[in-house]
Amino acid sequence: MSKQERITDIGAPDYKEMLPPVIAANYGKWKYHENMKPGVLVHVAESGDKVFSVRIGSPRLLSIKSIRYFLDMADKYTGGFLRWTTRNNVEFLVSDEANIDPLIKELQDAGWPVGGTGATASNMIHTQGWVHCHTAATDASGIVKAVMDEMYDDFVEEKLPGKLKMALACCLNMCGAVHASDISILGIHRRPPKVNHNMLQQVCEIPTTVACCPTACIRQDIVDGQKTVKVKEEDCMFCGACYTACPNMPISDPLNDGLSIWVGGKCANARTEPAFTKLAVPYLPNNPPRWPEVVEAVKTIVEVYRKHAKKYERVGEMIDRIGWAKFFKLTGFEFTKYHIDDFKLATTTYNTTARMRRT
Repeated sequence: MSKQERITDIGAPDYKEMLPPVIAANYGKWKYHENMKPGVLVHVAESGDKVFSVRIGSPRLLSIKSIRYFLDMADKYTGGFLRWTTRNNVEFLVSDEANIDPLIKELQDAGWPVGGTGATASNMIHTQGWVHCHTAATDASGIVKAVMDEMYDDFVEEKLPGKLKMALACCLNMCGAVHASDISILGIHRRPPKVNHNMLQQVCEIPTTVACCPTACIRQDIVDGQKTVKVKEEDCMFCGACYTACPNMPISDPLNDGLSIWVGGKCANARTEPAFTKLAVPYLPNNPPRWPEVVEAVKTIVEVYRKHAKKYERVGEMIDRIGWAKFFKLTGFEFTKYHIDDFKLATTTYNTTARMRRT
């Protein structure tokens, strides 16, 4: 009996229906890929077939006009095939090598940077920030724009010792990959949520609010005869999960919210096993619209990496080789009590590698 075709309008269509013919024909049979130049990769199949990906950096938030422009370029040069990466790049999947240079020229003439492959700075993967997220401690798109304006040359040219992947998360719930990038910017709350006792019971379910806290620091309470909650402030980790469950417990604080800088993370198993980021700068102020303190801190780390890393080394590998003491000396960052990891589930206890660990 033949398999009955399932008809539904729920979920995404089968991705295989949208593959370029050359990829569909060689599915699962790719031999290797090479970086031809910044922004251009060639993927070679066992059959000898080739497909080229041309990468441009784009914002996470795009206008319809920009999206239609990308689609027009894809129709013109790739047969309509393109994709978005997790780091907000657009990749045009080119089957005809003769179309690569004309495509690049037209994209560059329109102001779109081609790069982000090889020993370059990646486009930044990031979260929503103030534009959308209700627990954001900082903006996302604004900071990314300010940082990438300074990193433009390192995106389009291979001037670095190795890959440099950057990320931003607007709070420690980390929708962005700040836990495993070379340089990460993390928005931080520094005060516990405020409780509106007069309105809480009318808006929130108290049992749900108590249960949502990952550190169990929310307790039921009675204030002026009304059922409400209280926060055990010394156990609060400022994650904002309670505000998601209860809008009457806002955590955003314009005076105390800010940013921190983390370094040394990576997902790859190349040379060394994957690693989590570690704290470099515990606090920087929110200073829109260009966040000069944050941009300067990132540039400082990049320049230290550029001058002191060996070829192919990632930021964390460089720090492991030269030592954290020298890293702080070279960057000029102050070492504080916040850099001492005394959390009972510290990163040293995590299995951060894809290799099996037996006990």
